[in-house]
Amino acid sequence: MSEPAHRSLTRPAVCLSLALITALMPLTGCRKKPPTVVQTDKIIRRNLTELVTAAGKLQPVVQVKISPEVAGEITELPVKVGQMVHKGDLLVRIRRDLYEASLRSAEANFRSSQASEINSQSTARKAESEFRRAEELFKKKLISDSAFDEARTAYEVAKANVDAAHEQVEMARASSKKAEEDLLKTTIVSPIDGTVTKLNSERGERVVGTGMMAGTEIMSIADLTEMEARVEVGETDVVLVQLGQKVRVEVDSFRDRKFQGVVTQVAKSANTTGTNTQQESTKFEIRIHMLDKDPFLPGMSVTAEVETRYRTNVVTVPIQSVTTRLATNVVVKAPDMDGGKGRDAFELVSNKKAKDGPKPQDVVFVIENNTAKMVQVQRGISDDSFYEILSGLNEGQEVVTGSYKAISKELEDGGAIKHEEVPGDKKGGAKKG
Repeated sequence: MSEPAHRSLTRPAVCLSLALITALMPLTGCRKKPPTVVQTDKIIRRNLTELVTAAGKLQPVVQVKISPEVAGEITELPVKVGQMVHKGDLLVRIRRDLYEASLRSAEANFRSSQASEINSQSTARKAESEFRRAEELFKKKLISDSAFDEARTAYEVAKANVDAAHEQVEMARASSKKAEEDLLKTTIVSPIDGTVTKLNSERGERVVGTGMMAGTEIMSIADLTEMEARVEVGETDVVLVQLGQKVRVEVDSFRDRKFQGVVTQVAKSANTTGTNTQQESTKFEIRIHMLDKDPFLPGMSVTAEVETRYRTNVVTVPIQSVTTRLATNVVVKAPDMDGGKGRDAFELVSNKKAKDGPKPQDVVFVIENNTAKMVQVQRGISDDSFYEILSGLNEGQEVVTGSYKAISKELEDGGAIKHEEVPGDKKGGAKKG
């Protein structure tokens, strides 16, 4: 009876052990992880163009702000906004009465100073004659020393008066010239061929001249046949932008069209906004000459794509294929054991023991025998869709291109994968650029 009793006691214990083992299998990793569903593509070579994108406004290359140099009332204003004008056309005329009176007064003063100069010259000639006679008499001892000194002093004063009268004439001439120029400045003509883009004043208004202050901006004239886009780029991108680079420009007012441009100016100083705040921004202005001659208007919003760098026939992968993972181990140079005569020795140590801690790496998952192999890569330039791969991959390899969740979190080195067919996807990748 002892044997059946022994069997009856051990059978429940065996069942309990099997149940515990079954329950603990997921925790101990005994259960196999299901394959990760991914999309893949073949690596091919492409031509890549790196772009720097920036937003801004269209402005004329040549724009002139018209402000008067003299103050007064506007008596004529024969132009309107949008009107075409040619160089020399009348734009503004300011009331001339005051300036005509000033010119007449200056001219009269000039003539008076000329008469004074003639009078002083006559006086000087008379004083010179008297001095010569006094000099002859003095030599013959016929006049006293004091009489001779008096004649000589009168002559020197007369010569000084001639010089002063001459300077008065020059001052009067300058005043007359200024009054004449002020009178001419009451008429303003167009300095360029262009279009009136802004008109701030009306006939009958009084304007302030620019002689002593900023003055009144009456209007703006621009040559709309030559336009440029003025955009701002960040400090990390401005170092890539150079004069002469090609640009594709999208103008919001012209949908579904891209215009051609070229970089003509790169700012050498930054425009900083929000200084010492969380919104602080450092931007550099880039000017792009528009090669197309469409009817652009100042102030239109644009988006510019500057072609900064170009690569031909390089190994590329889709941007979404590249992710960042922390390295599981790092390579550290071991101490030289043979005095530098032999080769350098290396050892693998855990990142937990590395001095600098874990370092993120750019990686791509390559498909080998239905498993994902994590490969560290070095990136080059990129466009909107692809990265240039400088090292780590070869043409023809199959890489994981999706999903984002699988690439960024789910895939592991050596993990099993399952292909997912994407509608419209063709095996072998995209065509070469």
